[in-house]
Amino acid sequence: MNSKEMEQIIIERYKQDEDTMILVFAQWCVNHGLDAVELYARAYPHQVSNGRLLEVMTLTAPKEQAGDIDDDTVLQVLSLFGNEELAFVVSEEMERRPRKNR
Repeated sequence: MNSKEMEQIIIERYKQDEDTMILVFAQWCVNHGLDAVELYARAYPHQVSNGRLLEVMTLTAPKEQAGDIDDDTVLQVLSLFGNEELAFVVSEEMERRPRKNR
């Protein structure tokens, strides 16, 4: 395998991991009755839209069918990919929830 092929494999794996991060975020939003697109827009107001977020959102399950995603998990996944602004917005939403839902 040459370096160009290896580079392409690394890029594809990163994109897959990034899609997983987006799916964790989007499913967490669904589970808490939040609009993932609106939260993303609050975190990144200068971006027009995030096409990958819209694509990945089609993979989310209804709240009733989805597994629970722990708050710490979504924050860690967002931070792992450098989405500190989005993690901040997510944290704000966590603080707005009634105490029993935290």
